[in-house]
Amino acid sequence: MKEKIVMITGANSGIGKAASLKFATEGYRVIMACRNMKISTAAQKDIIGITKNKKVDLMELDVSSFDSIRTFCTAFKSKYPRLDILIHNAAYLNHGEKEYKLSPDNIELSFATNTIGPFLMTRLLVEHLAKSPDPRILNACTTNIKNFFDPKREIEFDNLRGELKDKRPYSTYKMYGDSKMALLILTFKMAEELKSMGIKVNALMINRVKLSKETIEKMNSIWKVFARLQNLTNPLPSGMADNYFHICTSDEFKNVTGQLINHKREIVNPSTTEVGFTQLKNIFGSSSYPKYATNPQNVEQIWSLCTTLTED
Repeated sequence: MKEKIVMITGANSGIGKAASLKFATEGYRVIMACRNMKISTAAQKDIIGITKNKKVDLMELDVSSFDSIRTFCTAFKSKYPRLDILIHNAAYLNHGEKEYKLSPDNIELSFATNTIGPFLMTRLLVEHLAKSPDPRILNACTTNIKNFFDPKREIEFDNLRGELKDKRPYSTYKMYGDSKMALLILTFKMAEELKSMGIKVNALMINRVKLSKETIEKMNSIWKVFARLQNLTNPLPSGMADNYFHICTSDEFKNVTGQLINHKREIVNPSTTEVGFTQLKNIFGSSSYPKYATNPQNVEQIWSLCTTLTED
């Protein structure tokens, strides 16, 4: 069997590191695509030391930067013959951030990192993925998208380049949720676009996992208390990493594409009703996602935006 190659963004901590460890343990060649090389080098050494798998490669990547993405993809394609699995795990959510920040390409930072960066990377790596006998893409989504069960909630398309940053209050949590909803929308659209090439594209709705002390320290006082209490029962990142591995390698998901999958490895369906008791059931359950994600107008808007912003 040919050596299988998996690429994981944000692979130096949390679920990304746990996933890298899992794939390395199973004998895969792992490409750790990371921004902070100091932390990442230490993580790479840890993974190699634990697994005894020396095929754990580290490559520098800032998912918020188009130049960095293009440089990274060019270097990867010159070094490796194909790509079997692409996991868009990296995400930007700076707890406690109160200022509107822009990426190097003048796009709101969480949207650049969580949505448009993965879109561009996928576009640039499509041909290498198509060379795999079983190519799969997994986008890390979040339960934060449940906020879109609120009929008033919308993605701030009019403020993604800071157009209203001096007039509209900034919420890092709202922009994070907007960017992850946009990524889910792209998942469905990409699955359609890449189906003819045999590339499967799915998203995983990540629920609670144990947070690091560094992450908790960034939160406001009241949220620190809640986070510490939740951490007592939050599962370790390794459980979600196992889900990454199963969705990207198992026969169960070999022909599954264009789906959102929950932490129980169940396919999540679009909601049928979003009012009253059903809305509460949607919010606290894990079997449905907001209809907002399949609205044709929203799909066209985010697809057009990503295409326009990433054109050379």
